[in-house]
Amino acid sequence: MTFEYLRGKKVLFITTKNLDYIRNHQEIFLLKSVAHSLDIIGSERKGYLRRMLTVCGKLLMTNTQKYDAVFIGFAPQLVVPFWKRKWKSCDLTIDFFISLYDTLVNDRKRIKKNSLFAKLLMNLDKKTIKAADHVVVDTRSHGDFFREVFGMKEKQQQVLYLEADTSIYYPREVGRPAELMGKFLVIYFGSVLPLQGVEIVLDAVRQLSSQKDIHFILIGPIKQKLSETKTDNVWYYPWLTQEELAEKIAMADLCLAGHFNGEILKARRTIPGKAYIYKAMEKPMILGDNPANRELYDESIKGIHFVEMGNSKALAKKIKEIHRSEFQKSSLSEEQLIQENKEH
Repeated sequence: MTFEYLRGKKVLFITTKNLDYIRNHQEIFLLKSVAHSLDIIGSERKGYLRRMLTVCGKLLMTNTQKYDAVFIGFAPQLVVPFWKRKWKSCDLTIDFFISLYDTLVNDRKRIKKNSLFAKLLMNLDKKTIKAADHVVVDTRSHGDFFREVFGMKEKQQQVLYLEADTSIYYPREVGRPAELMGKFLVIYFGSVLPLQGVEIVLDAVRQLSSQKDIHFILIGPIKQKLSETKTDNVWYYPWLTQEELAEKIAMADLCLAGHFNGEILKARRTIPGKAYIYKAMEKPMILGDNPANRELYDESIKGIHFVEMGNSKALAKKIKEIHRSEFQKSSLSEEQLIQENKEH
């Protein structure tokens, strides 16, 4: 069982991310199921700096020596190097969900490789991992990378895959607007992080602009990019609540998961969060063909499809293939129904 080594222990959970963040929610739930007691230091204040200051203030006033173990959630690099003396006698677990170096240097390219700041981030990641007894990672592929680059030991690694909030994301039947009746509906949502490859999705949408029986719902802050996609078969929503998003997904015939960026290596080491949501709602989806996605998914699972990353033509082709296959099934069902009615 996950976190079995913490069974019966007094645990302190620390996070600088909002407490309803999916990873925090998942870890708190699991810790409550094994720990003797669980105390939480976090903040619901808006703005990361405000939350960080609140957490530091609470941590300053907390006697951590009364705990058997400390578990640090989001961005332990911003906590461990500066507070490690507070829990020197405690067993320390960190969730190394993201590497600051990999995210800012390789993924988002905000910092140049080999720059002084890049070296500082590398050192911060390494020190944080070295200080921990257990390192939680989101995929085995990410764990392999952290061992190779930051010196993480295999005995430290604990793999914890994400899970969707099934109180919101669950299978259901919903009605469609009249304009979408009879359409093959494809949904994509995202925050347009570079590794997600939204440009690949939009280029595939452009290629399918003449397919009037295929309709897209695109959700996220992609208005500027979308303005270049002039097509009548797209509905766009800049933002939806989780409940509203679930309703839109429930209407879909096909969901685009990704990651679709073919250049950023991190995209090959992570499973997109939306894949867990689509799985929870039992929706067919297209995944980028990479080692991380194949840790949990393969073509033998109903509704799972893979496509070459970074290839919008392949994505458009895959959407057409799935549409054609589903249309044929639908047509066959109608013919069978007619035949059955004739026989009776």
